[in-house]
Amino acid sequence: MTDLKFEQKRSLSRLEAADQLTALAAALRKGGDAELELSPGTLSLRIPDDLRSEIEVEIDDGEIELEIELTWPTTTPKRKKPPTKAARTTTGASTSKTRNTRRSATKKP
Repeated sequence: MTDLKFEQKRSLSRLEAADQLTALAAALRKGGDAELELSPGTLSLRIPDDLRSEIEVEIDDGEIELEIELTWPTTTPKRKKPPTKAARTTTGASTSKTRNTRRSATKKP
């Protein structure tokens, strides 16, 4: 079951089609929350930094069909966890010991 589906079919001039694609390109370039003016209303989307794309061209019965599909998840992907503090402390402690040893070796009695 689809959470939401918006579909619009209408005839456009070449310039109107270019204007729609330009508006979409501007929204993609900006990212984040985007609004696209589509008659008779406005479509609001959240656009992430990473997308998947599919371009399909079909020529059949004397007509060309060009589909540009962009997909992205509705949730933010989980990022890798940074190293734990224990791992950092261990590394820092061994470095500190090395520094202390060097300092004491350079001191004159």
